[in-house]
Amino acid sequence: MELNILLVDDSATVRGLVARALQLAGLPLKEVLQAGNGVEALEVMKSNKVDVLITDIHMPEMDGLTLIAHLRADPVLKGTPVIVVSTEGGDERMAEAHEHGIQAYLRKPFTPEQLNEAVNTAVGVTHE
Repeated sequence: MELNILLVDDSATVRGLVARALQLAGLPLKEVLQAGNGVEALEVMKSNKVDVLITDIHMPEMDGLTLIAHLRADPVLKGTPVIVVSTEGGDERMAEAHEHGIQAYLRKPFTPEQLNEAVNTAVGVTHE
């Protein structure tokens, strides 16, 4: 199954790095979509099928946790798997993100292997 993945981060450089890490991770990618904040992400999701959302937490206009709350409240988008990628790695912040129903939380920097594992977990692929 080829995946459509949406990267959400206010830094174009970080989005580029995550996109490159996705390629290096050897994931079956169909399309890697990008958005600069939660508002843009919701717009992208209106017109594109997204299999996995990878989002930062801190962004202007709409942060990552607010974006996830909007997804979970939307009957069409609520099942979208979410991976949070952030420089913040405190237990409290990670717990808050997990309360929003995320599938994985990666601290920056991360390896392509860690990203591969997080995406596979998000879409329900298990490795023996």
